[in-house]
Amino acid sequence: MQNRKLKNSELERISPSEFKEVEKTPLIIILDNIRSLNNIGSVFRTADAFLVKKIYLCGITAKPPHKDIQKTALGATDSVAWEYAEKTMDVVKKLQEEGVFVASIEQAELTVSLEDFSLQKEMTYAVVFGNEVKGVQQEVVSASDAVIEIPQYGTKHSLNISVSVGVVVWDFFSKLTQ
Repeated sequence: MQNRKLKNSELERISPSEFKEVEKTPLIIILDNIRSLNNIGSVFRTADAFLVKKIYLCGITAKPPHKDIQKTALGATDSVAWEYAEKTMDVVKKLQEEGVFVASIEQAELTVSLEDFSLQKEMTYAVVFGNEVKGVQQEVVSASDAVIEIPQYGTKHSLNISVSVGVVVWDFFSKLTQ
């Protein structure tokens, strides 16, 4: 049996204007001082794929429009809501005051493994991803409602931030929509 690849025109995706109107996954992404513009673009694309509510770009994280973000975002900066904030802690505090559960994705003393982290469907979550070298700022880790670790079994200590976002967002999306 031959399995034919689908053409883009056959995928029945929604338009950017329809994306803005559709119900979103109760999930917010916070990028804490991300250096790579390609990583930022990849995060936008993942956020679009799983109907993420919003992205906060903090600190040195670059903002659209930028050609290197657009190269990997492929237009997702037009569909996904985003906002820039100078200080990640200001975003964390604001969201917590609004009742959002904030979790840093980091390796720390008191972490919950991603597969063991339970979600409540009526709650909105924000996940913080940190700088490619330094990770999430310690003050943000300390202020978080939880710290979640992506289990890894090989020799390396970390995943690329865009890969980490993909793993975590897919996990949250599947738990929140099942």
